[in-house]
Amino acid sequence: MAQERTGVATFKSNPITLVGPEIKVGDKAPNFTVNKDLMTQVTLADYAGKVKLISVVPSLDTGVCDAQTRRFNEEAAGLGDNVAVLTVSVDLPFAQSRWCGAAGIDKVVTLSDYKSKSFGEAYGVLIKELQLDMRSIFVIDANDTVQYVEYLGEMTSHPNYEAAVEAVKKLV
Repeated sequence: MAQERTGVATFKSNPITLVGPEIKVGDKAPNFTVNKDLMTQVTLADYAGKVKLISVVPSLDTGVCDAQTRRFNEEAAGLGDNVAVLTVSVDLPFAQSRWCGAAGIDKVVTLSDYKSKSFGEAYGVLIKELQLDMRSIFVIDANDTVQYVEYLGEMTSHPNYEAAVEAVKKLV
């Protein structure tokens, strides 16, 4: 049974349970398997040798998640080719693709954790009660060591965009 963490996060002030370990700076980044589209699965190894900014959102079809993904899409333009900006959600790949097209998102890669919740469990962001991934940010260096982590305490809050981008810039 996966580790559960209670009392560390809320959704609209209501306590939620996060499944999986708490990832810390200095940890080796856990592997995961997510869907790039309905048939194509990717893992951490697919981004080997790149700095990875992983933006985790509960659903792209909500206000804060929409804003978060748009912001990192803008930031991605200035981070260079050695940086992969990934957005992970439990949205179906069809919905992610539709949303990206409508929003003009072209620099962020959206990845779906819908099938096995592999990312959510590996990074300690799977919300037990909702089966969504909790808003969080991970910056992983080219050697797959975690260099920055932000777990949001409240699901509807915005992350610290500037701190995440600065963490990436220090690595490139």
